[in-house]
Amino acid sequence: MKYFFIPIFLLTITSCSITNNDNKEILNVMQMQEEAWSNGDINAFMEGYWQSDSLMFVGKNGIKYGWETTRNNYKKSYPDKRTMGKLEFNIIKLEVNGNSAFMLGKWSLVRENDNPNGHFALYWKKINGKWLITIDHTS
Repeated sequence: MKYFFIPIFLLTITSCSITNNDNKEILNVMQMQEEAWSNGDINAFMEGYWQSDSLMFVGKNGIKYGWETTRNNYKKSYPDKRTMGKLEFNIIKLEVNGNSAFMLGKWSLVRENDNPNGHFALYWKKINGKWLITIDHTS
């Protein structure tokens, strides 16, 4: 009977280790995005997104599809570093389940004349060993 518990215990340790590594990888992507945005580099910021026509971005104007569409919308709304400001994320919740993850958080921009902010919900997938945002709902 005591041998039955050993494999389950080892499986639990392995699962927690994988989840912790996945959490770190996802949080590293978020940190990279904060830095890229704050440096005025939308192209680098977009490296955190799935480069696919199936990427979904949900905002005040409804659902938009595609990596290129999302990048172009960011560039149109934030044409320069001054309008982009300094981006800060506050992660409220991160749940990893195998090769997918859900994140809930707050975003804020620190700019010269204002400080817009809001919330986001992100759905992540691990694609070719890399964590990428596949659905972004930002308000």
